[in-house]
Amino acid sequence: MEPVLYEALQRLRRNVPQLAQVLRIDKNQDLDSWTSIVDAKLLSRLAPDFPIAAAICGGGSSGKSTLFNSLVGNWVSPTGGRAGMNRRVLFAIPAECTRQATYMSTLFEPFQAVPEKLRTPEDLAVPGRPLYIVNPSRLGNLVLMDTPDFDTGAQGSYTNREVTRMALEAADILIYIFTNSNYNNRDNTDFIAQMLTGIGKRKCFLIYRVYPSFAEEEIWEHALTVARAIYSDETDRYVLGIYRADEDNTVAAGQHFMKLRPVRSGGPSLRQALVTIDTRLLRIELLASILADVLAQTQLILDRARNSLNQLQLYRDALQTTQSHCVHEALQHFPMDLIMRRFAAIWAMTDPSPVKILRKTGTLIELPLKLILGAAGWAKEQFSSEQAATRSSKDYQDKVDEDLITASSNLHSKAVGNQIAVQIAPQDPVAKRMLAAISTARALDHPAMAQNPRAESSGGHTEWTFSVDTHPVVVPAQQKLREQDFKSILQAIRAGKDEVVNLAPDLEKELRDLVDRFRNQIGLWGKITQSFWALLNILPATVAVTYVLSTGDPVGAVGIKIKLIGLFGAKDFYALLAIPATTGIKKADQKQLETMLAPIAQTWFNHKLKTVQMLFEQNISGSILRTAQEAIVDAERLTAEIEADLTEWTQGVTKE
Repeated sequence: MEPVLYEALQRLRRNVPQLAQVLRIDKNQDLDSWTSIVDAKLLSRLAPDFPIAAAICGGGSSGKSTLFNSLVGNWVSPTGGRAGMNRRVLFAIPAECTRQATYMSTLFEPFQAVPEKLRTPEDLAVPGRPLYIVNPSRLGNLVLMDTPDFDTGAQGSYTNREVTRMALEAADILIYIFTNSNYNNRDNTDFIAQMLTGIGKRKCFLIYRVYPSFAEEEIWEHALTVARAIYSDETDRYVLGIYRADEDNTVAAGQHFMKLRPVRSGGPSLRQALVTIDTRLLRIELLASILADVLAQTQLILDRARNSLNQLQLYRDALQTTQSHCVHEALQHFPMDLIMRRFAAIWAMTDPSPVKILRKTGTLIELPLKLILGAAGWAKEQFSSEQAATRSSKDYQDKVDEDLITASSNLHSKAVGNQIAVQIAPQDPVAKRMLAAISTARALDHPAMAQNPRAESSGGHTEWTFSVDTHPVVVPAQQKLREQDFKSILQAIRAGKDEVVNLAPDLEKELRDLVDRFRNQIGLWGKITQSFWALLNILPATVAVTYVLSTGDPVGAVGIKIKLIGLFGAKDFYALLAIPATTGIKKADQKQLETMLAPIAQTWFNHKLKTVQMLFEQNISGSILRTAQEAIVDAERLTAEIEADLTEWTQGVTKE
């Protein structure tokens, strides 16, 4: 094998199980078998002089140990009429192999055990690591294995099935011995078929232990029944030979070795057939078959992992969407009075000297302003007193507190739940990602975690509702959140209310920057009447700004219509201020106010959205989102590496 392909195979062996672990894909027999085959049959056995391993296998009391002793030429494995006597795998290893540490460690690697020499036959009756003897017989470069019976047990629970499976998967060929009572046992044959054809097709010898009275044709017919159940129409290609072992009381008593002869006369003895196997050709055919199945199985595992990754991305998007909605829910009330007073104060401080003098003397130089003096007086009355300002601030803080409690409860219930239902506009990028993930799952013929989106129309707008199940990756983080006292979580979030209510230094700076920008743009706005800017400068700044915004609810800011579009991060937010037409302001002035005040509201939202999102992630959703994102990053990296190695292998096999 070319080094580049061997390295690609090593990476596949490392990355495929790691990908399954990252995505918490349930371990199953397919993945375990894939791992065992790659370890036992590919990575460790590519040396051309590595010995061929033949495993003797069969049901209880079929004569496995007797056949093993007969081929080895020594009574080393216990025999008897009781099924399930032997509980360990026994290796008979050529002497030259035992002197090479690499061969020994490779032979025993599938069992994850250190080689241990057999001391007494009774050791085989106790479950434990595989044992070995030095093979004194002349079987060439062949390792022989005696395996426990695989059908001892009851009600689908087999005592030795797992240790036998490891031994058979580590073998290059199988010697399957059966009797008249179990040759047509479907469960036994299915297990052998799975071992021989599950990943790579391995060849086998069939040994039929029968009464001497059985005719050759009857034995042949029964043996072909077994062969076809294993290999279907490829029996001639994969069955290396069919032999009969006649019942003999002296053999059963341990007085003589088992006598085998080919069912078809003229064929070689089993010993001759084993010795004369073309090991190079057998290994090439076997490796080619195993490689083809390993690559196909890898692709299936990768498809399953891709589907799981899509599901995880769906869940992350759904939780982030829910969190964003809850952040909006926590910021339903805009502190109009607080923001506008501060903005107006900054504006007034930056007035030119003549305007400051006019404001100080109270001189009015624009007669058209009489139209709004009454309303301006009302605004001044509402906001000029310190008591009114205190009451307004208190009302706003109470509303923020209520909003935080409601939003936190909503987010917490979704974060610890088994499913998240979220509504998203069709044009939103998240909705498009969810649809793409569902389409991918369908293409892979896997059930999607997200149910088909349900379209709902309201107020002329259409939204899709996605229902997404919790992904196994985030279950541990969810459990930790469930174990926390919700009252303590709520208390921690409410403790951060001041960060939402108060003007932070960076927000103050942004307001100053806005004032500077508006001042610099005044000269460029040709469509704006000078009377409007005179109004802003001559009337008390607080009155002029709050008049436009006031509609009787200074805390709720009903006069401001905030439309938020987007789901993640401050960059996706913008605010649109719709000033009521009933104010009597000219359209040009109204447009000017919208242009000026929209960034003020946007600045506040950008800052507070980050603040509330941070509070929620610190106390509720952060651990779950981080867990999901870290797994997504790792899974995407591993998936890309596996895809690259599969491509490398496909191209390499095509060349060969």
